[in-house]
Amino acid sequence: MDTKIKIGLFGIGLETYWLQFAGLRERLLGYQQVIADNISRFGVDVVNVGLIDNPVAAQQAADCLKREDVQLVFLYVSTYALSSTVLPVVQKIKVPVIVLNLQPTAAIDYATFNALQDRVKMTGEWLAHCQACSVPEIANVLLRAGIDFHQVTGVLRDDPVAWQEINDWIEAARVAEIMRKNRVGLLGHYYGGMLDIYSDLTNHSKQFGCHFEFIEMAELWYLREQAESSAIDFKVAQIREHFDIQADCEETEIRRAAQTAVALDLLVKQHRLGSLAYFGNGTGDDTYVDLIGSVIVGNSLLTASGIPVAGEYEVKNVQAMKILDSFGVGGSFTEFYALDFNDDVILMGHDGPGHTKIAEGKTKLKPLKIYHGKTGHGLSVEMSVRSGAVTLLSVIDAPDGVLRLLVAEGESVPGAILEIGNTNSRYHFPLGVRKFIDTWCSYGPAHHCAIGVGHIAEKLKKLADLLDMDVICI
Repeated sequence: MDTKIKIGLFGIGLETYWLQFAGLRERLLGYQQVIADNISRFGVDVVNVGLIDNPVAAQQAADCLKREDVQLVFLYVSTYALSSTVLPVVQKIKVPVIVLNLQPTAAIDYATFNALQDRVKMTGEWLAHCQACSVPEIANVLLRAGIDFHQVTGVLRDDPVAWQEINDWIEAARVAEIMRKNRVGLLGHYYGGMLDIYSDLTNHSKQFGCHFEFIEMAELWYLREQAESSAIDFKVAQIREHFDIQADCEETEIRRAAQTAVALDLLVKQHRLGSLAYFGNGTGDDTYVDLIGSVIVGNSLLTASGIPVAGEYEVKNVQAMKILDSFGVGGSFTEFYALDFNDDVILMGHDGPGHTKIAEGKTKLKPLKIYHGKTGHGLSVEMSVRSGAVTLLSVIDAPDGVLRLLVAEGESVPGAILEIGNTNSRYHFPLGVRKFIDTWCSYGPAHHCAIGVGHIAEKLKKLADLLDMDVICI
């Protein structure tokens, strides 16, 4: 999937100033070029339409940005400018707008400024620093026009806070575009009786923009049967390299998992999938029981390669996993396992696939004679999310029919886990065990959620803004 996006950039100024203050326009264009250069370093295509200083130029800029199909636009307030140079642009392009209120320096050098003597030069120097002057005017007009916008205030250079926020907006726009283009594979059917995980796919398509591809389990079986020995051999080698294979794993089980993994790779390629939710019982046909029992290894490899896979046909959670993975922080399938009141931590994990790239050490491969609550037997993965900051994410199907994001930041902490061949980690949250789980559940998420490394609540808030979704942070 091509994840490079186009970012629009236009500056605003006042045409009257250019004849009054020599060199001011050129100076401001230089500042705008600094912004364009910095934005391009984030791996995006920048469509810079220059400094807009009159309503006619605003219409031309709007046409260009619309034609270039930018996903996000930064509006650089270079000096005082009329709001009539802003409204025509943002009205036409209809994409999220980030107002950049960036001064060239942290403060005017008052002594040097006042020593200029020439009041024309002094005024020109002030105008090069008065970015904040028209920001209230722009805010007023955009709000009255019903146009949503966001603002970054800071210094043009050497301001890590402002530039981190700009980077977060770009990253959120990239993830929003990934979600819009994502093809979600649906293999099998829901786990019967889990009423909380049933989803309105039309609603997901509306809010995320994604496409759902329904896939028959028979197709996976067919691809598995067609898998060539050389491909299986290659996959066996990949499994040996990727996992810490425990001594009680039989060679026949490793090869069985490898054969299914080859089929899963082909399934993803044929349907151009960006994520996958699956479940099946194989009732009445041992062939399908055997197939379903051998998917965990291949699905874990897919998850680690940027194709998140969620068990139990959990659509909402595979969306959450895809979001976290697109931010580069993982996104492992998880649920509440147990509470440890002694250490004030929550044990969380799941059977089935894990995001091995965020594991503490190498993920263990263990044989299971039974999969609890499911049919079949085979190899399973056991891993803990590496110690440090984590973000928990759930996509909520709220009672009003609107999808929301539920977010919590915490820490993955070392300690004893349940060594049962599942993903399993210990998490501490600032609210403490009792209050956290009561608060989390009060918002009505499904019992599954996704876990990623690092604290990215601020990025998720920006993504929610771009997707026109509500976000709840606890």
